[in-house]
Amino acid sequence: MRPVSLAEVAGQTHILGEGKLLTRAIQSDKIASLVFYGPPGTGKTTLATVISNETKSYFEPLNAAASNVAELRKAMEKAKQRLQAEGRKTILFVDEIHRFNKAQQDVLMPDVEKGNPILIGATTHNPFFSIVSPLLSRSLVFELKPLSEVEIKNILKRALEDPTRGLGKLLVEADEEALDFISKIADGDARRALNALELGVLTTPKQDGKIHFTKKIAEESIQKKAVVYDADEDQHYDTISAFIKSMRGSDPDAALYYLAKMLYAGEDTRFIARRIVICAAEDVGNADPQAIVVANAAFQVSEFVGMPEARIPLAQATVYVACAPKSNAAYLGIEKAMADVAEGRTLEVPKHLKDAGYKGAKSLGHGEGYRYAHDFPGHHVDQEYLPEKRRYYEPTEQGHEKTFKEYLDKIRKI
Repeated sequence: MRPVSLAEVAGQTHILGEGKLLTRAIQSDKIASLVFYGPPGTGKTTLATVISNETKSYFEPLNAAASNVAELRKAMEKAKQRLQAEGRKTILFVDEIHRFNKAQQDVLMPDVEKGNPILIGATTHNPFFSIVSPLLSRSLVFELKPLSEVEIKNILKRALEDPTRGLGKLLVEADEEALDFISKIADGDARRALNALELGVLTTPKQDGKIHFTKKIAEESIQKKAVVYDADEDQHYDTISAFIKSMRGSDPDAALYYLAKMLYAGEDTRFIARRIVICAAEDVGNADPQAIVVANAAFQVSEFVGMPEARIPLAQATVYVACAPKSNAAYLGIEKAMADVAEGRTLEVPKHLKDAGYKGAKSLGHGEGYRYAHDFPGHHVDQEYLPEKRRYYEPTEQGHEKTFKEYLDKIRKI
């Protein structure tokens, strides 16, 4: 069911709509090198083949995971010969182009710069992290979006009706709820939806001359949803970033969603727990000192019990941190102090605070004049703790930190 013309391509109207740059470039046969970036099943390979058909170019496919420099050079040499002998351009389609190392990508540069072959790279990884800058600067980058449920359903219906490329000859009667189910669970992946439909139809016996494709069959035909979440790529970092920012922003619902997404994709529970602990310290801080206790307990308990039960203490800690009052005063304080230590003159410890517990210390004046705070009213005494006046910790009015602020304001007045 792979489309062979622009008219058959589903979705991607943000780059293929009427008057859009890519559409105009294809129709006028003015294609430069392209990089298609997006999740699986969104039509990256399809679009490359359609461009080849529409521009009547020779289509030369390579997979970066299985190709080497020798194959690249061979493909580019053939493209030159083809242009000279037939006057026909070549589209060199490199699937999973992010798998090429820098040296392999550099091999493409001279020929791509001359426009023969026309390079079309496809990747599920962010090209700005995975493709070398010189190659990117010579290419137009287009991001392909997951298809909508309506677009997936239209593709399924087209497959059921098409008698030559699809399942039209089999007389399939598909329930709307079955198609709705596949369209939803496919998560924008047309290939996955079509695979499920094909498997369900071809394994269901006919009754009264027809194949009845029900929701039950659809549920059996599609495997567990595959969440796009590469452990060392941008989906991983985007999700954990959204998770932390949702807790910081006091949105427990969003935080739980991102937690569920990470757990579903198989993220290391220790990695998640560490981020909750850091968020408790950095963003909640002394507004609720109990937050870091709950977060650390979740860390220990989740490691002790393991999955799937670990999701429960992690969820508890996530909700606690999200719902706790927020203060980053302690975090800002240590950042300011660290900057002073790194950039400023090192302050000497006042003599009365220096260690006086070893032989000869008193002869140096260490500890002389030190006043023990608990010997004074309110367990506080006014004495110098830094040789210069510095202010790092500025407590807020949030939660428990309000108590700290009141106490510090009081003794600072004294």
